[in-house]
Amino acid sequence: MPIHFSRRALLGGAAASFLPREAVARSSDSWAPARSILKRIKAPVFPKRDFDIRDHDAVADDTAKTTKAIAAAITACNAAGGGRVVVPAGRWATGAVVLKSKVNLHIADGATLAFSQNRADYPLVLTRFEGVECMNYSPFIYAFGESDIAITGKGTLDGQADATHWWDWTKRARDQVHGNAVKVLGDMAAQGIPPEKRIFGGDWKLRPNFIQPYRCRDILIEDVTIVASPMWEIHPVLSRNITVRGVKIDSQGPNNDGCDPESCADVLIENVVFNTGDDCIAIKSGRNHDGRRVGTPSENIVIRNCQMIGGHGGVSLGSEASGGIRNIYVRDCHMGSPTLDRALRLKSNSYRGGYIENVVFRDVTVDQVAEDIVQVTLDYGEGRGGAHNPRLGHVRLENVVCKKAKRAFDIAGYKDDVIADIAVRDCTFDNVAAPSFIANAEVTARNVRLNGATWQPTFATPEEEARHGPGANTPK
Repeated sequence: MPIHFSRRALLGGAAASFLPREAVARSSDSWAPARSILKRIKAPVFPKRDFDIRDHDAVADDTAKTTKAIAAAITACNAAGGGRVVVPAGRWATGAVVLKSKVNLHIADGATLAFSQNRADYPLVLTRFEGVECMNYSPFIYAFGESDIAITGKGTLDGQADATHWWDWTKRARDQVHGNAVKVLGDMAAQGIPPEKRIFGGDWKLRPNFIQPYRCRDILIEDVTIVASPMWEIHPVLSRNITVRGVKIDSQGPNNDGCDPESCADVLIENVVFNTGDDCIAIKSGRNHDGRRVGTPSENIVIRNCQMIGGHGGVSLGSEASGGIRNIYVRDCHMGSPTLDRALRLKSNSYRGGYIENVVFRDVTVDQVAEDIVQVTLDYGEGRGGAHNPRLGHVRLENVVCKKAKRAFDIAGYKDDVIADIAVRDCTFDNVAAPSFIANAEVTARNVRLNGATWQPTFATPEEEARHGPGANTPK
């Protein structure tokens, strides 16, 4: 259990508690803990043994036969002690793929694995939908309880989602006329109904994720291109020792997050190009009651040398943060376009709770964001009024350069639970159109230039805070 300590809340707030600072909050070298994390992360290595899906009777345009052939090749590879299951050049139609230990699913250069638009090709499995466990349609590529697994190659994974397949389920899943599946699932979790009895699929319209290793370890996802996903693209859950490297993601649908480690530990995301319909990277740890029940944080995650082109956030933490998020290190990334809303985003609310702490965001170049360089919001989604105030703090921005933004900062804590210790160092922000909004937060600046002048934080008056108000930070 974490040890809490009390501190005097600044800006007129009441006393608050927060998790203790890790070394990053004290050390002059904010990247030192990341080096220790990187030493632990090792990509799996596979025997030099190939299993071509054509040898198991795959037929390019026959979904049923190719699905069966891929499954047979994976079984044979696993039984032989591991190797590569090879999808050769060409376009191959398939349903759900289930990986087993010691198997590298290799999508060869010139190959496209095209996933069926027919929900019948995705059996029910234990999964997480937006941070809540349930039985739902299988992710397109799924593994449960396996180790030493990979998806590699220069080929393409095509989810074939569009306005009439998968993406049209977005509003239906929250539509009262059709049962509001998202609310029903949340109510089941709050009532203590076990996950295996939270049975969805059918006409509930909860979209599957694309890639989801669940309770797995020693994972590599490398070099593939991912397009047209139903929703979140790479979504490891309750897994550890994960490397995502050299991937290209271009998927513009609703909730099309690029890479969402959820309740995962020891994760490296590097040299990835994101152009997404939602957050490029969103680190999560379960939602509301169910996230607290599982109680597993996302921690020790390194993000480096990535390009974030378009999306709601370059790197986001939350909004499903009920299990906690800590020790996140972002470095040497290049972000920005007219379609990227924010560079760094921390988000939760008093229903989801949890904590977000020890975040380093350094040596990042931002060409342009449509909204804020940094947004911290505690009224996301359900908003305020719950019984679980989130705790946020110990955030470092160092050597961040932004060439154009609406605002530098939009940071809003609670009067009785202020955001702790946000330090901005050696940063330059140009062509910033509007003043920052900072309320109920500890923010310090050193050697920060904004529009050519030295910048120090100013804090919102009660009148400005009232105008800003809960809900001003939209759930987009």
